[in-house]
Amino acid sequence: MHANVVFVNVDATQADPAGRGLHDHVIPRISHTAGFVAGYWLEPVNGKSISVTLWETEHAAREAAGLIRPASSPTTGVKLDRIETREVIGQA
Repeated sequence: MHANVVFVNVDATQADPAGRGLHDHVIPRISHTAGFVAGYWLEPVNGKSISVTLWETEHAAREAAGLIRPASSPTTGVKLDRIETREVIGQA
């Protein structure tokens, strides 16, 4: 299993539309992508937020990461910082 760890910057003045965009667009799109296992989106702290999505294979994780484009976020007030794809080496 592999994970995509996504780091974003969130404009605090756009918190409401950012939250709606997450629930209306991002989560449904990601959760219906081939190889998706689970996803967790964490609340922003000091304008920074992190999400972790789990994927069946490294290929699925990298394919999903490739769908995210820095300049075309569907969510108002959110800007992509970076994405890291990592192998999951433990779970409980």
